[in-house]
Amino acid sequence: MEPIRSRNCTLSDLLDRVLEKGLVLNADLIISLADIPLIGVNLRLIIAGMPALLRYGIMADWDEALRAQARKEKKAARLFPVKEENISVK
Repeated sequence: MEPIRSRNCTLSDLLDRVLEKGLVLNADLIISLADIPLIGVNLRLIIAGMPALLRYGIMADWDEALRAQARKEKKAARLFPVKEENISVK
């Protein structure tokens, strides 16, 4: 029995797949005139969800720094009471 591929694919299915697995595009572009290279462009485009990027080891340092900053801000916010909060000392 051969596998049957579903033909009902929506844009949201495609987007879910790209964010889950990731999409990488590498391109090298060289513009030359009379066989003399004038401009060279190296392009690397990655489209993926954050869990996929972390799974592949991309942007892990940035994510950890961002999470550390959020933890620090959350901890600092707990040190100061809210205006409506009453503090009683026994």
